[in-house]
Amino acid sequence: MASIVHRNDRFLVVHYEYDEVSGKRKQKWETYRTLADAKRRKAEIEHRQELGVMNVPTCKTVADLLKEYVSLYGTTTWSLSVYSSNTRLIRNYINPVIGKMDLCEISPRILEKYYQKLLQTPAVSHVTQKRGAKDAGFVQPATVRKVHSLLRSAFNQAVKWELMEKNPALHATVPKAVSKKREVWDAETIFLALDVCDDARLKLAINLSFACSMRIGEILGLTWDCVDISPKSIADGTASIMIKKELQRVDKTAMKSLEQKDVLFIFPQSSKRNKTMLVLKKPKTESSVRKVFIPATVAHQLESWKREQERTKEALGGEYTDYNLVLANGFGHPMERTRIAALLNALIEKNDLPKVVFHSLRHSSITYKLQLTGGDIKSVQGDSGHAQAQMVTDQYSHILDENRKNNAELFEEAFYRGKDPTLQEASPTVNPTLPSGIDPSLLKKISENPDLLKILSAIAGSLG
Repeated sequence: MASIVHRNDRFLVVHYEYDEVSGKRKQKWETYRTLADAKRRKAEIEHRQELGVMNVPTCKTVADLLKEYVSLYGTTTWSLSVYSSNTRLIRNYINPVIGKMDLCEISPRILEKYYQKLLQTPAVSHVTQKRGAKDAGFVQPATVRKVHSLLRSAFNQAVKWELMEKNPALHATVPKAVSKKREVWDAETIFLALDVCDDARLKLAINLSFACSMRIGEILGLTWDCVDISPKSIADGTASIMIKKELQRVDKTAMKSLEQKDVLFIFPQSSKRNKTMLVLKKPKTESSVRKVFIPATVAHQLESWKREQERTKEALGGEYTDYNLVLANGFGHPMERTRIAALLNALIEKNDLPKVVFHSLRHSSITYKLQLTGGDIKSVQGDSGHAQAQMVTDQYSHILDENRKNNAELFEEAFYRGKDPTLQEASPTVNPTLPSGIDPSLLKKISENPDLLKILSAIAGSLG
C-alpha cells in the first residue's frame, strides 16, 4: 500500500519497495506538485503491487533522468563528438536551470518559459565559440533547439521506461533559428585561388575537397594505403580514393565513457595535461565509407606530392614520424583543421578573395556535380557520402545564379515558347535559336525526362 503526506506546498507519496541487494524493504518518498498527481501515482503503485511487478522509478528529477539517459542511451547510441556536445549542454544549460525540478513538474509551458530564459542567459564560451574569445554573448536560438532536441529524446526514453506518462517536449514551442546562408566559391574563384596559392598542402586540400567532395576530417585522415594512383589506374580513368576514416580531436572524458568507440588509432599526446587528443576514427555514418574516383589532374598532383613527401622522409631520417598520412606536416605529424582554416583565411586576405570557410568547397563540389550530371542525385550522393539523398538537394545544392537563369530559359524553350499567342507573334520563327551557353542535347534530355524535370523543379524551389 501507499499513502499521501501533505507537506508545505507539496504532496509526498510514501511506499515501500524490496531492495534486492540487502534483501530488506526500504521506504521511498516521491514528491508531487498537485494532489491529483500524487493520487495518480498512489493508484499506480498499488496496482503494480497487486500484480506483483512493483518497479518504482529511481529518477525523480530532470538531472536524475539525464544521468540515467546518458548512461543507458547515450553511451550506446552517440558518437564521440555527439557525446561531448550533449554532455556539455546538460552540464552548462540544463542542469543549472531545471535539473532540480521533479519530472512531474515538467510541462510544455514550463519548457517554453525555460527556453525563453535560456535566450537571456550568457553563453558558455567553450560550448559556443573558440577559446580565448572576449565575449560569448547570449545563448542563441540554434543552441536552444539543440537543448530541446536533447530533452525531447530524453523524455521519450523516460516514457518508455515508465518514468513519465507523456513527453512534454512534444508540444513545446521552440524559438526559431534563422540559418545563415553559406557563402560558396564558383569554379572561376576556386581556380583563381589555386593559381595564387603558394602552400602545397592547402592546394592539395582544396583540390581533394572540390574534386572528391571530401570533408576536412576525411582529407586530414586520408592515408596512402587508401589511395590508388597507379599509372594503370590513371590511364584507365579508375584512379580513386577509399574514404574509411577521419581525423578528429576528441574529448578524453568522452573517450573513456564510450570506451574508445569507433577509434582506430590514437596519436601520441604532446602533454598528459591536455583534455583532448587526436585520433583516427571511423567516419560519422556508414554511408560516409565510400570510394571516390578522382580526376587525372588531381591524381597527378597526388603523385607529385607523394614524391616530395618521400624526399622529405629521406632528408629527415629518424626525425620524420611516418603515420602514412597523405596530408602530414613537415615532420609527418597530422595537420589539424584549425591549421588548414588559418592557411585558407590567409590566402583569402592576401588575395582579396570572397570570404568562405573550408567546408564551402565541399558545397561547391556537390553543386557542380549536380549540374554536370544533369541532376543525378544518387551518383552525387555516392561521392558526398550523405545518408539520405534529400540532404544533397536541401543542404548542398547551391545552384549558381547563371545556371538558375539557364533553367528558366530551358523551361521557356521546352514548354512555353509557342503556347502563348502573343509570344508566337513576337517570335514567328519555327526553330528558335537556343540562348547562348545552353546545350541542345541537355534541353532534349530535360524535355524527354519528367523525373529530371521534377528534380530541377525541386532544386529551384528549395533555393528560391
